[in-house]
Amino acid sequence: MAWMQLFIAGLFEVIWAVGLKFTHGFTRIGPSVLTIAAMGVSFWFLTQALRTLPVGTAYAVWTGIGAVGTAAVGMLFLGEPRTALRLFFIVLIVIGIAGLKWSASR
Repeated sequence: MAWMQLFIAGLFEVIWAVGLKFTHGFTRIGPSVLTIAAMGVSFWFLTQALRTLPVGTAYAVWTGIGAVGTAAVGMLFLGEPRTALRLFFIVLIVIGIAGLKWSASR
């Protein structure tokens, strides 16, 4: 259950990270409210996962999910570059996330 909570926290991190772009420095009310709400949900799920997962592992996985997800949204929907080198390093983050999950369960 903790890993699912951590995954949900990571998804909401992607939402708030992308949402920051649309707040225009928190000058647009609608996107700002949604971004802050997504932050709250993300942090809440993270705190629930931290009840059983080690903080170092959980935090690294949470930020990794956020980084990979945000980069993917940027490339797929926001016109950010999709270079082979960029994709290579995103794959390395995914490998790191999988490795942390695997090592935490041993």
